[in-house]
Amino acid sequence: MKRSEINAAILRARETLRLNKFYLPDFAYWTQEKWQRQLPYLSNLRESGLGWDVTDFGSGDFAHCGSVLFTLRNGRKDDLGIGTPYAEKLIFQMNESEQEIPFHFHIEKTEDIINRGGGILMLSLYNSLPGGKLDPHTPVHVRMDGITRTLDAGSSVSITPGNSITLTPGLYHRFWAKKGEGNLLTGEVSSINDDNIDNTFLHTAIRFTPIEEDEPPLCPLCNEYERFPCGNTAQ
Repeated sequence: MKRSEINAAILRARETLRLNKFYLPDFAYWTQEKWQRQLPYLSNLRESGLGWDVTDFGSGDFAHCGSVLFTLRNGRKDDLGIGTPYAEKLIFQMNESEQEIPFHFHIEKTEDIINRGGGILMLSLYNSLPGGKLDPHTPVHVRMDGITRTLDAGSSVSITPGNSITLTPGLYHRFWAKKGEGNLLTGEVSSINDDNIDNTFLHTAIRFTPIEEDEPPLCPLCNEYERFPCGNTAQ
C-alpha cells in the first residue's frame, strides 16, 4: 500500500468516528511530532500493540479487500504484566465497495464482533477441517448476543447496530460492510490478540502490508513502533 492511501484511510476512519460520536483515546489523534515527544512514556502501549493498523491483506485492492483497525486494549501471553488480559479493537470498513476482511479463522482467540454503528455488518461463516481446510457442508453453531443459532454452511448473517456475534477458534469468517448502508464501525472484544501467529487465512494473505513511502506518515502504525526507539522511564 502507499503511505498516502494509509493516511487517507485513517482520516476517513476518524470522520466515521465523528459522525457516530464515538471517541478514541488521545493518542489516536497524535501527530508524528507528538509521538516523538511522548516516546519515553510509551513502552507499555507499544508492547501491547495498541494503535492504528491499516492493511489490504496483500490484495493490492484496499477498496475491496482491506480494513482500518484501531486496537484500544491488548496484552501479551508471554508476559501477563504487559497490557490487559483481553483485547478490544475497532474495525472500519467502507460500504460502497463492500470492503471485506477475507476468510480466516483464529487458532486460539475467541472474539465478539459487535456492530457499533454507521452501517450493517455482513458475515459469511464456515467450519474448518483438520489442516485448515474449509468445511463446505456441516452446519455452523454460533452465539449471537447469548442466543445460540444454527446456520447452514456459508450462510450470510447481517448484524445491525448494537447487535453482535461470537466467533470461536476454528470458525472461518469473512465480513464486510453492506453496500448502501453507510461506512461501518465494528467493535471487537476478545481474548488476547496476536495477529502475527493466530490468523489462518483460507487463501494467501499478508496481515501487515508492505508500505510504499510516497508521503510522510500521519502517525506510526501499531506494527511500526520499532522504527521509534524509546526508553522505559514509564509504564
